[in-house]
Amino acid sequence: MKKIGIVGGTGYTGVELMRLLAYHPEVDVVAMTSRGEAGRRVDDLYPSLRGHTELRFTAPGESDLSACDLVFFATPNGIAMQEAPALLEQGVRVIDLAADYRLKDLDVWSHWYGMQHASPEWVERSVYGLPELYRDEIRDAQLVANPGCHVTATTLAVLPLMGMDWINHGQIIADTKSGASGAGRSAAVHTLMAEAGESVRTYAAAGHRHQPEIRQTLRTIAEREIGLTFVPHLVPMVRGIESTVYLPLAGEPSELPQGLYERYYADEPFVDVMPAGSHPETRSVRGNNLCRMAIHRPLDGPMLVVSSVIDNLVKGAAGQAVQNMNLMLGCPEATGLEMVALSP
Repeated sequence: MKKIGIVGGTGYTGVELMRLLAYHPEVDVVAMTSRGEAGRRVDDLYPSLRGHTELRFTAPGESDLSACDLVFFATPNGIAMQEAPALLEQGVRVIDLAADYRLKDLDVWSHWYGMQHASPEWVERSVYGLPELYRDEIRDAQLVANPGCHVTATTLAVLPLMGMDWINHGQIIADTKSGASGAGRSAAVHTLMAEAGESVRTYAAAGHRHQPEIRQTLRTIAEREIGLTFVPHLVPMVRGIESTVYLPLAGEPSELPQGLYERYYADEPFVDVMPAGSHPETRSVRGNNLCRMAIHRPLDGPMLVVSSVIDNLVKGAAGQAVQNMNLMLGCPEATGLEMVALSP
C-alpha cells in the first residue's frame, strides 16, 4: 500500500479526497494536517467519514509527511509553494490542488495572485495535471499542478477545436456557472443561503485569475494566440460547474464537429461526448469524475456552442487529483473513481 498525506484536510477538497480514497485498494491515507483542528478526529468534523477512518488531524509540523509516497496539498494559494519544496527535495511526490504551480509565467502569476513566488525553480519542473493532455508527463512527474475547476470544464470543452483553421481563436467566449462550494468552506456573506439562494450573479467580469490558466493551455495546443472572454457566475446550488463556450467560425468546418469530438475523446475514461442535440446537466455528474459535454451549431449559423458540465469538487478538484495520483503511482487510471452520479 502506498502511503498518502493530505495537507489542509479541513476544506471541501480535503474531505472529498478522503471520500474518494476511503476504498481505494492501493493507497492508505496516513496523515491529514490542520492548523486549527489538530488533535480532533477527522470523522468528528466530517461525520460522513465515520467508520472509514481512524485518523486525527495533526499540526503540519507534527506529521512525518516525508514518509509518504505522495502528498496532496489541499491548501489556499501560496501555501504549497512554501512547504512542498522540502518534501520534493526528499523525493516525495506532490499534487497541488491550488494554483501555486499552474502558471509558467511568474509575472502573470504574481499579478493575479498578489504575491511573489517562493519556489520558482519548481514551477518549471511541474507538470500541468490535465490527464487528457499530459497523461504521459504526469506518470513521470514529481510535482503536478492540478487544474482549476472552471478551467477544467472550459478547457475540455474546446480542446478538439484548437488549431482548426475554421475556428476564430481570437474571439472565444466562456460563460461559466458554479455552485457555492467552489468558494471553499470559509464563511463569506455572498455564499450564505439567504444571499445566494434564489439568485444568480456575475463576478470577476473585468478579469478572473482562471483566464490566463485557460489561455496558457489553449495557446500551447493551438500554437497561436488565444482571445478569450471569460465570465463566471455564482448559481444557487452546492456542487457543479456548467461552462457554455462560444466559438465563432472563420470558415466552414472541414468535418462535422460531433464526429470530431467523439473521435477525439473516444478513449478517455472520464469524458462523455453526448449525442447530437443533447443538453448536459450538472446533476448528471454530481459526485463523480465525469465531464459531460455536447456541441451545437445554432441555426447552422456562424457559431459553435459547447456545453460542458463537471462536479467542481470531483473532476474539478479532488477527483482529478486522484486520477493524477493513479497515473503517478502506476495504478489503473480509473481506480477509485468509477462511481455513478448521485440522483436526484
